[in-house]
Amino acid sequence: MGAHFIDINLAIALQVIVLGFVGGVLSGFIGSGGAFFMTPGMMNLGVEGVVAVASNITHKFGKAMVGSHKHGEAGNVDRRLGASLLLTAIVGIQLAVWVNSFLFRGAKGHGSDKGAGANLYISLVFVVILVFVSAAMLRDALRSRSDEEGGTGPSRRLVEFFGRLKLPPMIYFKTADVTVSLWVLAAVGIATGYLAGTIGVGGFIGVPAMIYIIGVPTAVAAGTELYLAMFMGAFGALSYAYQGFVDIRLTLLLFLGSLLGIFLGVYGVKVVNEMYIRIVTGVIIVLCVISRAIAIPMYMRQLGYLDIDRSWDYRCNLASKVFLFASGITGVLVILYHVIRAYRQRRRIRKTLQVVSRT
Repeated sequence: MGAHFIDINLAIALQVIVLGFVGGVLSGFIGSGGAFFMTPGMMNLGVEGVVAVASNITHKFGKAMVGSHKHGEAGNVDRRLGASLLLTAIVGIQLAVWVNSFLFRGAKGHGSDKGAGANLYISLVFVVILVFVSAAMLRDALRSRSDEEGGTGPSRRLVEFFGRLKLPPMIYFKTADVTVSLWVLAAVGIATGYLAGTIGVGGFIGVPAMIYIIGVPTAVAAGTELYLAMFMGAFGALSYAYQGFVDIRLTLLLFLGSLLGIFLGVYGVKVVNEMYIRIVTGVIIVLCVISRAIAIPMYMRQLGYLDIDRSWDYRCNLASKVFLFASGITGVLVILYHVIRAYRQRRRIRKTLQVVSRT
């Protein structure tokens, strides 16, 4: 059962904790779960793709519980919307678990390097999906910034399009203050669940879909996605554990770093401009996509699709790893800088008000 688990020494353990911390900050900040950073990061450390996804989605359950609670205290969770999406997300998760398990075991049967088929599939899904999502978010954020009359709110073109269709039954969600068709919810739920089960990145479909298709405010979308992720993570963890792919050691190390990071990220949502959140999100995703794309030739060589020297495996993996850690840590430092600056400004204003009230 544990033959495909890596040996964990002190250096690897510390790197996994860093992955967890960065992922935690990003999770609280943008509601994505941070898996777009943690899953490829574990793969760069030698973890099989399917094990990285399984261990991360297990970790996602507990982290999402903490993040959902913090967002709930701020009034950013629409539980009814989250429960509605969960019903179809379970279908998507189960399909993803079956596909990943099949590819992992199938790769060994053809004499290729262990797990290379699943690694290549997971990497390609990462690149294709996240390129599309990041491009859409950056384009919309930059357009909002240059639009003198449009403010900084997200585009409502898709929201208005689906709103005009009015496919019954229509459901109203009070906290999010939106009315949406059950069929639209079903499509969003299945897509979110499938990607969460495939690459551990359901939030990067769930959050943009809630914002750009359903019309949910950004803060509520982030909080509701974490609420949904809590249940998706539990179901995905059980499904992958049944297949023997969950490495609980990795899960606990990710927890160690992420539980601190998520508190910082949630605070950042309250003090950082919404448009800035979208720009930072898009840039970090693009950098992580480039990192994963660098590793793809390694898996293609292992499967016999690319005729290059085996020594390129080490070079591709090292370049991918350095790029990923550099981009993730830099992104978090930028976020923390703005969070600390906003916190200091609030303290100065508070002190000024206290002085005025005394006089």
